[in-house]
Amino acid sequence: MLDRFRRSFDQVFENFYNSGSRSFAGSGKAESTLLRAIVPGVAEKDVKVSVQHNQLILEGERRAPQNWFNGAYTQLAYGKFYVSLPLPNGLNVDKLTCRLHDGVLDIEVPVAEQMKPRQIQSGEVRKTIAA
Repeated sequence: MLDRFRRSFDQVFENFYNSGSRSFAGSGKAESTLLRAIVPGVAEKDVKVSVQHNQLILEGERRAPQNWFNGAYTQLAYGKFYVSLPLPNGLNVDKLTCRLHDGVLDIEVPVAEQMKPRQIQSGEVRKTIAA
């Protein structure tokens, strides 16, 4: 499950912001999945995170400075962006949280309770088999 998720990351974010550098990272643990997007120069009001049909949607806009003029030289990408990433099954997307700080957007999605590892006592095993 996590391996497919990582491959999806590589494919979707290979050219994020039209750059060869990685701008997204992901990590999973027993309690949650943490996604991190590097979005320098993007204001909180210009970022939207949503989940639709088990897809994480990250969209927004990096705006050029107000005193910027057409034809100015830049290697920075300005404009709108949209990224869709398939989420692995078993996450509780209703409890997704986001935090934007210093150009880094952290998105944490907890694992659903029924997907978390748990110890089964021998009495519970007998009850499950009998059912």
